[in-house]
Amino acid sequence: MNIFLKLPQLLRFLLIFIPSLTFVYVLMRFAFYIAFDNANSPISFSDFIYSMWLGFRFDLRMVVVMTAPLFFLGWIKWLNPFRYSFMKYFWLVYLSIIFGIYALFYVFDFGYFAYLSARLDFSALRFLQNFAISAEMVWESYPVIWITFGLLSSIVIFAFLTNKLFAKISNYPSPDYSYKKYALIGFISFLVMFVAGYSKLSQYPLRWSDAAFSKHPFANLLAYNPVHYFLDTWKNGRVSYDVKKVRKYYPVMADYLGVKNKNIEKLNFKRAISPTKQLAKKPNIVIVIMESFASYKSSLSKNPLNPSPYLQDLADNGWYFKNYFSPSTGTARSIYCTVTSLPDVELKGTSSRNPLIVNQHSIIEDFKGYEKFYFIGGSASWGNIRGMLNQSMDNLHLYEEKDYSSPRNDVWGISDADLAVEANKVLAKTKEPFFAIIQTSGNHRPYTIPDNSYDFKMRNDVSDKEVQKYGFDSVKEFNSFRFLDYSVGLYMQKAKKEKYFKNTIFVFYGDHGISGFAGQHLNKSEGSNGFSLGERRVPFVIYSPFIKNHKVYTKVMSETDVLPSVASLAGISYNATTIGRDIFDKRFDGKNYAFTIHHSSSPTIGLIGSKYYFKTTYNSPRILLYDMDSDDPMKNIAKDKPLIVKKMKDLTYGIFESAKYIPYFNKREDAK
Repeated sequence: MNIFLKLPQLLRFLLIFIPSLTFVYVLMRFAFYIAFDNANSPISFSDFIYSMWLGFRFDLRMVVVMTAPLFFLGWIKWLNPFRYSFMKYFWLVYLSIIFGIYALFYVFDFGYFAYLSARLDFSALRFLQNFAISAEMVWESYPVIWITFGLLSSIVIFAFLTNKLFAKISNYPSPDYSYKKYALIGFISFLVMFVAGYSKLSQYPLRWSDAAFSKHPFANLLAYNPVHYFLDTWKNGRVSYDVKKVRKYYPVMADYLGVKNKNIEKLNFKRAISPTKQLAKKPNIVIVIMESFASYKSSLSKNPLNPSPYLQDLADNGWYFKNYFSPSTGTARSIYCTVTSLPDVELKGTSSRNPLIVNQHSIIEDFKGYEKFYFIGGSASWGNIRGMLNQSMDNLHLYEEKDYSSPRNDVWGISDADLAVEANKVLAKTKEPFFAIIQTSGNHRPYTIPDNSYDFKMRNDVSDKEVQKYGFDSVKEFNSFRFLDYSVGLYMQKAKKEKYFKNTIFVFYGDHGISGFAGQHLNKSEGSNGFSLGERRVPFVIYSPFIKNHKVYTKVMSETDVLPSVASLAGISYNATTIGRDIFDKRFDGKNYAFTIHHSSSPTIGLIGSKYYFKTTYNSPRILLYDMDSDDPMKNIAKDKPLIVKKMKDLTYGIFESAKYIPYFNKREDAK
């Protein structure tokens, strides 16, 4: 008690106020559990405890946010509530208003869940569009008067108790400290507040995706704080679909996807898919996603610097798809696209950060009887991909930086070479069959190559000027690219010594490319920076002991097609619900396209075909059509090819509008 009284009055107040109010919100969470837990489908005790623990941390953060202005300004003499009674009442009113707002969120959250079995999110604002009807429904459905009385009573009680606390603390004056001691106390207090708000002793703070930890949906819902969740969905979920536009292009999309049971009213995209090019029965699948691995930088583009000999060797002994494209740049967008077979068309943030569409059906779940693995060198909190991965794959074994014995290399976690070794160790001990994704990240600034890099040899025999002629910014980036390729080779070297190797299909591709000078070794269309295809075109290689004949595929392939094509090779049948297609399905030969998007408030969307590249700015008259095989590939020939423009424009808009719509109706139960 004596130590407590030696603290400044402001800190004494906060040390009582913050835990007390947080405890109130924990009690509200428990009340939510009592009110809505389904006795027929109860959550496990361990899930309940973890939900409450996560919820406590979200609640604590919201109380810290509430008190942050008082903490930062209350040290100022003229704003201190314990020096001037006027400021005490100012802060009392402020805290009561914020408490009232929070309380209002809790009231609406309880009512919303009772009505729709969903936590309150920003989409609830749609009810304001028909305010009179919505208000009447609320009046007839809920005891509005009693709820209002309870809400006002809680605010009055809060104000009364907070005022009593102010008075109690005021009875014991602050000790007289020197400026140095005040500065030290203030700094330590700031650290405590920061840790309480950050809520994690790791690179990334507590995020909503951490709450998506369980396959039981109510366990995840229980962990959310209503204010925090609403703001998260408001911040990350503003891309909306237009049903009229989806219906407008539905006939085009239904034909493109091969939908048999077409229904423009219900917008049915579902179709039963059977494998067309099975290589083996229940093979293991290993997908290696290579960071920023642009084709023009690689040996596969005949780059004279030969920066990727290991991937070249795999391509020479497997299947190489030279016209493979990612829809956009950004690794989080690529992971979303791979997992869902949908391009990420979210314009604000990324789709992986949108809590409303985290629960997606993924073809990976149709690999029945498979163990699922995801290896990332750093943290899955990056891009909030943890929530998407856990919700899309049952019983996923997610390995992150903290799960490895290898040392941290830089901001991206352990090195790609160490990741290759660590992943192989785990898979070598795994009972087959398994589906594993290995996500590299080292080919990224700061381009750190560890001292202990196995037998990798740096190349210092080239200059920045020389590597810049062939697409690299610097020798440092050039060696980083080489190190990623080396890590791929190291992984395959290790894998070939394991029993699982002979029964595995290995898939390698870049998450996206990167813009810049494409290099002197390319033809006109591939080397043209005007196309921006350096950001999109990446190598795609399939290697397996089951493949007996090397082949180079020239057909256009998109990242949306990865899982459908892999499922075909593995002999997996499934219900498709998104827009990915099996690249081996001969029905689509001659009709293969890759959708592209440059994200902005007015996005540039496009479509790459075997000969033409179509681009347009969304909802604008700007139309571009390029003949990529011509002597002048940058010439806009849109006016000369009206039929081709219409065909490619309709499909481009069809994919864009459908990709906005489908995620909201692509839950796992929708695929059954």
